[in-house]
Amino acid sequence: MLAQDSGVSERYLAQLEGGRGNFSIVLLKRVAAAIDVRLADLVSEERASLEYELAAQRLRRLAPAQLAEASAILAARFGASADRMERIALIGMRGAGKSTLGPLLAQNLNWQFIELSREIEREAGVGVHEIFALGGQAAYRRYERRATERILRTRAHVVIAAGGGLVAELGTFEQLLGACYTVWLRAAPEDHWERVVRRAGDQRVRGGADEAHAMADLRRILGQREALYGKADARLDTSGRTPARSLRDLLELAGRRRPANGVRRA
Repeated sequence: MLAQDSGVSERYLAQLEGGRGNFSIVLLKRVAAAIDVRLADLVSEERASLEYELAAQRLRRLAPAQLAEASAILAARFGASADRMERIALIGMRGAGKSTLGPLLAQNLNWQFIELSREIEREAGVGVHEIFALGGQAAYRRYERRATERILRTRAHVVIAAGGGLVAELGTFEQLLGACYTVWLRAAPEDHWERVVRRAGDQRVRGGADEAHAMADLRRILGQREALYGKADARLDTSGRTPARSLRDLLELAGRRRPANGVRRA
């Protein structure tokens, strides 16, 4: 019956059952559909509890707006640490102002400033470029997770400047949201670009096809990450503002921090 429903031969299914066959993703999806389970459940080595499965089924039936509300309730009830208000994490794309405003904010609060990329290098024992050269993106995300976990476990009264791509690693990002008051520093794509080029001191990419392609990539990444950045407790637009003005606005946001017993604004 399974062979008929999935379109996979009985002989191939027998080889798979006996541990002698290798399944392609396409064939595995056919089998999962035939027995009415999700592909992820079919290949998972962990057995979820009945309570988890029932909760997951309820969540899958929710509309997107309802799912966002449920996620916020769960985060507020179970995801926030007791000392969450004693850490501030700045998130956003490169060029938003995290490395400029973070130290100034920490100085005004008499807290410590932590540049997460430096902590990642400390965790790995080599520089960021070497991490990517030796292990690629996966290695960088692994060290990023370890560094984040260490900081959140051992530090308080700190301002953390997170990397722009941390939000795409959902497990690490959820830890940051639960343990820090998060502020999304945002800016227009043109401002992101101008600040990055000015900091790098590289004028060769200005104008022409290279800049056009880079700007297109920047807009695409911003669009992909906007919903993730929007999970922050607060947001601050740094476009058209001097560092001094942005710092005043950031200090005002920091002063309005509240204990994590409510629903986080998405």
